[in-house]
Amino acid sequence: MRKNWLFLILATILVTFQYDSNAQTKNIRKYRNKANDPVGKLSDSRKMRYADDLYKEGSYFNAIDYYQQLKADDERNPYITYMLANCYRFTRDYVPAAHYYLEVDAMAKKVYPLASYYGGLMLKQQGEYQAAINEFNHFLDDNKKGTGTTTAAQPGVVMDEDKFPTQKMMKEIKKKAKTEIDGCDMAIKSIKEPQPVTMINAGPNVNTSQTELSPYPLGDTALLFSTQGRNAVIESNGYDKLHYKEHFLYSHKQPGYVDSFQWPLPFYDGGFNDASVHCGNGCFTPGGDYFYFTKCSEGDTMVITCSIYYSKFNVQGWGPIELVPGNVNEPGSSNTMPCVAKVGKKDVLFFSSNRKLQSRGGYDIWYSIIDPRNGSFRRPQNCGKKINTTGDEITPYYDSRVNKLYFATSGLKSMGGFDIYEADGGPSRYTDVHNMGYPINTSADELYFIKDPLGKPDAYVVSNRIGSYALKNPTCCNDIWRVQYEPKLAVIGKVVSKKTNDLLPQTVVKMIDQKGEMATYNSEDGNFMFNMARGHSYVLTGDKPGYTSSRASVSTMEIKRSDPSDTVVVTIYMDSVRNSFSVSNIYYDYDKSTLRPESVASLDSVVHFLVDNPSITVEIYSYTDSKGGEEYNMALSQRRAQSVLDYLEKNGIDRTRLTAKGFGSKNAAAPNANNGKDNPEGRQLNRRTEFRIITDLPTRRVLYNSALPGSMDQQEKNLHVEPESTDDEPATPGNKKNKNDD
Repeated sequence: MRKNWLFLILATILVTFQYDSNAQTKNIRKYRNKANDPVGKLSDSRKMRYADDLYKEGSYFNAIDYYQQLKADDERNPYITYMLANCYRFTRDYVPAAHYYLEVDAMAKKVYPLASYYGGLMLKQQGEYQAAINEFNHFLDDNKKGTGTTTAAQPGVVMDEDKFPTQKMMKEIKKKAKTEIDGCDMAIKSIKEPQPVTMINAGPNVNTSQTELSPYPLGDTALLFSTQGRNAVIESNGYDKLHYKEHFLYSHKQPGYVDSFQWPLPFYDGGFNDASVHCGNGCFTPGGDYFYFTKCSEGDTMVITCSIYYSKFNVQGWGPIELVPGNVNEPGSSNTMPCVAKVGKKDVLFFSSNRKLQSRGGYDIWYSIIDPRNGSFRRPQNCGKKINTTGDEITPYYDSRVNKLYFATSGLKSMGGFDIYEADGGPSRYTDVHNMGYPINTSADELYFIKDPLGKPDAYVVSNRIGSYALKNPTCCNDIWRVQYEPKLAVIGKVVSKKTNDLLPQTVVKMIDQKGEMATYNSEDGNFMFNMARGHSYVLTGDKPGYTSSRASVSTMEIKRSDPSDTVVVTIYMDSVRNSFSVSNIYYDYDKSTLRPESVASLDSVVHFLVDNPSITVEIYSYTDSKGGEEYNMALSQRRAQSVLDYLEKNGIDRTRLTAKGFGSKNAAAPNANNGKDNPEGRQLNRRTEFRIITDLPTRRVLYNSALPGSMDQQEKNLHVEPESTDDEPATPGNKKNKNDD
């Protein structure tokens, strides 16, 4: 069944639409979800045969309806549950597919040894990477000594080779499971370090709820593509039948709008659309005088066979449509997805084919050099083992400007199903073959990566990712997406000791944006680098035991997509936690506990410090001047300390890191009176809040103390252990206690 699903992707048709259209001949659409559905009234055994027939025909959506009815009557039946899981997998509805596969694994793992493997695949294609890793490991653990099942198929029951793997198949699947785990690890890392691109759906004038594929930019003003959408419903033998043939359309870009498209128009050039077959995968040669495309037809067994055609443009217009000669269209195989590009001085036809001779397995990328003397095609050659795998490689596109081949593969480690890869070289030898990363690739399927021919090399890709227009479920259907390349923005820097200016090795550097999303860099030598995106504000800090960090701020808010790439250089300074620091004091008006405006800015620096150094705790001490009674002043100072605590907590500091104490008029910072006269300036200085920032270590070492002279930057030399004090009053320069004092 996997093979049928793949054939339809290669033929530029969506499996869900293609297969369910067959079921129209059985009048299922007429009765679906209606009380008078005659199939729903059949006995369970007859209904099972009916559902299995739909499954064998590939009408998975209709089969789901009847398997669900059967499961409601027999909830613990592993066969029904497994068939449901398969149907959901083939319709790319990953969430219920995973649920039912894992349910089967819990019920009958020995009968269905691949249930946990497929469950892992479906979790992976949801983007649930850690859960998928766990399930793949579960599959490997269960089959450490597995040699393949010898269980025979039950008469009258739908079976396929996936349910009863041979010893050789089990070995290959276990190997594939390890590759899938590697893909999950790669995906987790790639999402944390995304490529500098923006992905935008091409919009409702290009995409429909059915399927769109094979985008091909016509200069910088229009897009050629193939679609199943926008066809009329026609009558056939008295029953509704959807005309689903894939065909070409093209759409102009909206003037003055970036990557916005107008209503599509029929593509009449050359008569390339054929109502009797599926047509797609169009491309022009570098000179524009040849047009290549694919025609695909389906046989009685629902097997899709594709062939590559071409037409030449002359003074009378497009010439006759001809089958590409030579061995390009090898009999007995399907050949599709042509791309003609100049490699060096030669025109080369790249295409995908499932021919057997010299194949690596499945669909491979092949090439044929076009003879410049007579336009003949040399014998096709396999692109080699660095490109092709035992899986499937499809949708080749070659960019002659950078000498790179782009293709989709299911055989290399991926973030989901098919991923886009790129490789240097060609046509026969390649280097630096690598995954293009997130967000070009996602947990869904990505196909057809092709760049703009002019200007900045933006691109198109086809994907069924979340956000596509959906016919049945959020990931059922392929849409064309726009890949907008962003300027490459990076911040590089170093973490140094404030005392010595030497690099601090073994430091974790943290970069947090305005949404609170954090990236980390484990710096072995004190140097670091992060990629950045437009429209963000970043704060960078260091984290190293025994040190506190300053912060560096970088903003990309004003950068436009048309701006050049840029790299910002920053330095993060770190101090020993034994340093004492000071910040501006916090002041209040007479007889009030509300913060004065000039105090807020000072407190914000404390907020930043606590955010950047989350292991630090704060002790807050508040004071009054000498006016008023001692009891009243103690209460007032407590309210003042509490107002500071409330401010810090309101700005995101955990309450458990904060302690507030009031000390009334004790420990005056300045005289309240001079020579018997009132001293307003001194009283204002005494209406203050001081604080110490200390670690949560048992020694409670002081990080900085606002009561000590000097700023944060000036107190490097004031290393000391916290002075002794009473339980009620802190030790400060104006209140030193001596052990011998009475």
